[in-house]
Amino acid sequence: MIRQIVGWHRDEVGDWVAELSCLHNQHVRHRPPFQERPWVQTHEGRGTRLGTEIECPLCDRAELPEGLRLARTAGPFDQDSLPAGLRRDHRVAERTWGRLRVTSGSVGFAMGTDPPVERRLEAGDDQPIPPGVPHALRVGGPVTLQVDFLVAPGP
Repeated sequence: MIRQIVGWHRDEVGDWVAELSCLHNQHVRHRPPFQERPWVQTHEGRGTRLGTEIECPLCDRAELPEGLRLARTAGPFDQDSLPAGLRRDHRVAERTWGRLRVTSGSVGFAMGTDPPVERRLEAGDDQPIPPGVPHALRVGGPVTLQVDFLVAPGP
C-alpha cells in the first residue's frame, strides 16, 4: 500500500527511519550497491522526500502500528442496528486505525489491501483496519460487534 512520508527520526543505532502517514515507521538506508539513497544522508535530502510516497507492506498485512491509543469506540451494534454505511465500502480516516471486534456471532469482512482480505470473523476475533483502505461487512445472521478507533499518542 502506498503511503506518504510525513517525518523522519533516527533509530537506536543511528539509521534513518521514515515516519509514514499510516503511523508506521520504515527504515530508509543508503547502502550501495543494493540500496542507492544518498539523499537520506543529509537534512536537505530527507526534506525533499517529505510528502513523497513509499510502499508500506505493514499496511497490506493490516498490522497495527505500535503505541496507538484508543480515541473512541462505535457500537456495540447487532445485525439490526449495524449502520448501512458499514455494510458497503467505506474507509477509516487518515492517521486513524480501526479495530473491528466481534463479541458474539459472526460477520463477513472484506478489505481492499494487496492482496485483498476476505474472511469470516467469529466471536472473539478482531481485525485491524488501516487508514484509507476500503472495507465492508457482510451480515448473514446474529452478530454483536464494535469498532475501536486508534490514533497516535498525543499531548
